[in-house]
Amino acid sequence: MSTAELRSQARTDRTEENAVVWLRRFLALDAAVTGANGLAYLVASGPIGRLLGVGSGLLLGLGAFLVLYGAGVGYLAGRSRPAVPLVKAVIEANVLWAILSVVALTVWLDEPSTAGWIWIPMQAGTVGGFAVLQYMALRRVSVRGFPDRAPGV
Repeated sequence: MSTAELRSQARTDRTEENAVVWLRRFLALDAAVTGANGLAYLVASGPIGRLLGVGSGLLLGLGAFLVLYGAGVGYLAGRSRPAVPLVKAVIEANVLWAILSVVALTVWLDEPSTAGWIWIPMQAGTVGGFAVLQYMALRRVSVRGFPDRAPGV
């Protein structure tokens, strides 16, 4: 290999590693925010439910789910090379959460308060933003960086 080829290879390796670092950071941020939200729903489902105009039982169930989901995403973020199928599952789950949050607000929830009308779309946008950031970071990782990366990521 020539010197130019070695430099190019080193630059490619750094770019791939940088993309992996950003992917892991976005996953970790998602895990932290999701886990904190879930804990808040578990600990204060009554007061938060009254504030948002949402049933405390619903928030309690969502809180338990979010804590477990956040722990799973956090585990994935802690991996040196997060598995692509699992990262894709997180991205898809985040997109689904964002969509279903808006649907729930407009179709399923009876009487959300003004705070609920603000909070629910805001958290949907945040989760959707995580999906976009994670997707963009995953796209930057080359096929060689993630051997199990499927075409069309």
